[in-house]
Amino acid sequence: MDRQSFASNGAAKYNGAKGPRSAQLADWFTTPQGRHVLAWELAQFASATEDVFGFRALQAGLPGIDFLAGNRIPFRFSVAIEPGAALAADPLQLPLAGQSVDLLVLPHALEFSADPHLVLREAERVLMPEGQLVISGFNPLSLWRLRQMAMGETRRTAAGAPWDGRFIGLPRLKEWLRLLGFELNGGRFGCYAPPFASPAWLQRFEFMERAGARWWPIMGGTYVVRAVKRVHGMRLITPAWRRERARRRALAAVSQRNGSARHRHE
Repeated sequence: MDRQSFASNGAAKYNGAKGPRSAQLADWFTTPQGRHVLAWELAQFASATEDVFGFRALQAGLPGIDFLAGNRIPFRFSVAIEPGAALAADPLQLPLAGQSVDLLVLPHALEFSADPHLVLREAERVLMPEGQLVISGFNPLSLWRLRQMAMGETRRTAAGAPWDGRFIGLPRLKEWLRLLGFELNGGRFGCYAPPFASPAWLQRFEFMERAGARWWPIMGGTYVVRAVKRVHGMRLITPAWRRERARRRALAAVSQRNGSARHRHE
């Protein structure tokens, strides 16, 4: 199956004839409202990934936006079913070997997935032990969720992403991650201003970004969290040649001490 056919079949799984909802979300990020959210999220992804090192970094979804720009891992690539990704594949079934990725970012990949649990299980499978996972999502405990509820199901479906997504609360996400062996090691809420479509109104309520972070920190419109894959009971195995060198040094030291002792005795 060629790349175009693969993408078309995958898109049908996501949202029928309308195409993948992640592609709709990418279009929404070009609106004033979307740019407001994207600017904040890109800054958080840069902060969350700048100190992660390794050999491979993967972005699943939204290939037209570089959420790995702040990272310095030499081999960074994207996987998605829409055009523009380095690897055309469904995040539900990543064509990658287990424990082959050091950093994986999932920008809004869960609330617009047919099976968010499977996406997380795939993330756990491909990540190296102690690998880092960075996730962004819309917060159901926010003004954004209130607007989504006020729209009604029919209007949400017609509006498309992000309003037709299934917002996942941070407590639920933390529980999913815990069950898979992940441990949260960072995160922030942001975008406290009401979800106005007008740039002027967003500017007027800019003060809420500072006030919200101080007075109602868990009620931001979006969040970005980082988790590390823990493998309990894991022990680092040193190469055989390193153990052999250490053994020879120890034997040489013992032999030298014994020789010195015999010399003094004589």
